[in-house]
Amino acid sequence: MLKLRLSRGGTKKRPVYKVVVADSRFARDGRFIEKVGFFNPLLPKEKKERIGLEAERIKYWLGQGAQPTTRVARILGENELMPMPANGNNPQKAVPKKDRKKEGSEEAKKEEAPKADAAPAKKEEAPKADAAPAKKEEAPKADAAPAKKEEAPKEEKK
Repeated sequence: MLKLRLSRGGTKKRPVYKVVVADSRFARDGRFIEKVGFFNPLLPKEKKERIGLEAERIKYWLGQGAQPTTRVARILGENELMPMPANGNNPQKAVPKKDRKKEGSEEAKKEEAPKADAAPAKKEEAPKADAAPAKKEEAPKADAAPAKKEEAPKEEKK
């Protein structure tokens, strides 16, 4: 599959990108079919030298079925070579990853709390006769657990 994507160049901490047409199986900075532009993210957005595109060649490759990556699609949309893609919605982007997990677990705890409150109410309503078969069901589970524990040390010894 053909892709219109960015290929990184420049030095450490000073990136300059080429807009290239490449097979999606090729490496990011590796082999490509044709260079159709450049992008320098270090320049201010107002400068013309920030982005340079060969409009005719890009239109040709889009016509041949080349798919732009999200970043290239935005660059092409800003230069009116194709319709601007819709903005993605990622409300978690500004939250550090370590805090995302904590927030998710807090929300899960809040959701589990009402379920936990509802569960004791069901146990109180249940007749005592139903509790006896439940104990019978738990007994085989208890027998199965030690068997698994015995098997685990054998695997570790190997």
